[in-house]
Amino acid sequence: MNIFSGLEQIVQTDYQLNSQTWFGLGGRAEYFIQPATVEQLRTVVVRCNENNLPMRVLGFGSNLLVSDNGVKGAVIKLGGDELTSTRLDGLVMTACAGADLGALMRDCVKKGLGGLEPLAGIPGSVGGAVYMNAGGNFGDIGACIESVTLMDSSGRVFEKSKPELVFDYRCSNITAKFILEAKMRFVEADPQQLLRTVKEVWIYKKNTQPLNTRNAGCIFKNPRGMSAGALIDRAGLKGQTEGGAMVSEKHANFIIAKDGCTSADVIRLIDRIRKKVMEVFSVELELEIEIW
Repeated sequence: MNIFSGLEQIVQTDYQLNSQTWFGLGGRAEYFIQPATVEQLRTVVVRCNENNLPMRVLGFGSNLLVSDNGVKGAVIKLGGDELTSTRLDGLVMTACAGADLGALMRDCVKKGLGGLEPLAGIPGSVGGAVYMNAGGNFGDIGACIESVTLMDSSGRVFEKSKPELVFDYRCSNITAKFILEAKMRFVEADPQQLLRTVKEVWIYKKNTQPLNTRNAGCIFKNPRGMSAGALIDRAGLKGQTEGGAMVSEKHANFIIAKDGCTSADVIRLIDRIRKKVMEVFSVELELEIEIW
């Protein structure tokens, strides 16, 4: 019997994952599943558990490198209105995990809701952004979050709120398999002032980051009190290549995937960067991107 019998409309087999990542790299998923409701997601989770099938959660693939060999098991991407919608109640927005972070930020700016404008230019889903506490020099999403609704790997749904919910630099204490939605509190603000902030953030990013290239954002977290990009630059690695992967000349913490690049090229370049930075500065760089 088919593991996902009755769910054929949301399940694809042997699915090429490179189309789902900003790097545009990676092999195939054994199963690619796009549940449209919480109930469908729960059914998928139960079936995976019954068949000892590993589960991975995919957001917008903006901070992800998938192996050239692909992944075994189920790759689950939330879709459908029930898992991608947003609801506003005064200054409190409930955003489903599959919602587009950029679209949500722009909507808040238009409505005069301050809080997400520091995240201008950060691509991704709300769920992915909350899980890794997405942000930059201007702020992070954790500052807005009041609570999250989660589903664990057995299909149980529960809520976690501050102060039990903790956000730190590029991480949170969320361990549940799935984020279903996040409740955010904003402040009233002048839409024009918010728009000016968004433009300032954009100009800064345009001047300092390789925006119009195939990349997955910052590769490494900044070590405490240091800049990963500056360390990589000072180690003489800007412009260095491995196959089709290149350390950006504009920002050394970005790796660009050029024509013919493979995931293996990127991984070799990551290993080379870590080794060199350790050699020169005795600093171990920790990954910010996720590697499957």
